[in-house]
Amino acid sequence: MIFLFTDFGLAGPYTGQVKAVLMRAAPGVPVIDLFADAPAFDPQLSAYLLAAYATGFLPGDVFVCVVDPGVGTGRRPLVLHADGRWFVGPDNGLFELVRRRSREVHVWLIDWLPPNLSATFHGRDLFAPVAARLARGEASPGVPLAPDAIARPVWPDELSRIVYIDGYGNAMVGMRASTLGRTTVLEVHGQTIRRHRTFADVPPGEPLWYANANGLVEIAVNQGRACERLCLEVGVPVGVSA
Repeated sequence: MIFLFTDFGLAGPYTGQVKAVLMRAAPGVPVIDLFADAPAFDPQLSAYLLAAYATGFLPGDVFVCVVDPGVGTGRRPLVLHADGRWFVGPDNGLFELVRRRSREVHVWLIDWLPPNLSATFHGRDLFAPVAARLARGEASPGVPLAPDAIARPVWPDELSRIVYIDGYGNAMVGMRASTLGRTTVLEVHGQTIRRHRTFADVPPGEPLWYANANGLVEIAVNQGRACERLCLEVGVPVGVSA
């Protein structure tokens, strides 16, 4: 399968144009919208989200990853092969947590160019055609790089900031719940939030944090919207105490 991880949104032409390129170039390969609303213009926040969700897919799957505020500049286009999965996108840190948490990693600098490459839509013109080639079983086009050549060593292993707010108003944090204890307390805007297993462990209207289905710390309000109840937005810092 091919998965799209972008900040394009579903309104307007952008996601549709990328999918059209993929479906023409790799007919018969399913194309799935994983995230069309990754943290806009923020590769760092997006990197922690991508790493958490990519682990649920199979070797051979291909991810087209475009959170790319530097499109058209000197930032490099990359292919990453991590534990059997393919990732295509910009060298801006978006793949850092996938790289760091994978056992076997190979990286290529894409050296192929399409006949027509726009300055501002590499997702459609460059990354999608390369992803389609990979989905067809072809070799990665490009020059091998050492995995450390794309590293962001100063980025933390766990990011104590909100990286995504879902349709229910729940807020995902860039930390894996497995790294925190059962008595760990979070704090946001002066509000303390305790860990529970599931929503109904607290009364309706009360906040909690829990390990979400993809392993991230997630802040919620039982039968409510945490983003409104706690004034949460993407990028907001989250305090952590034992």
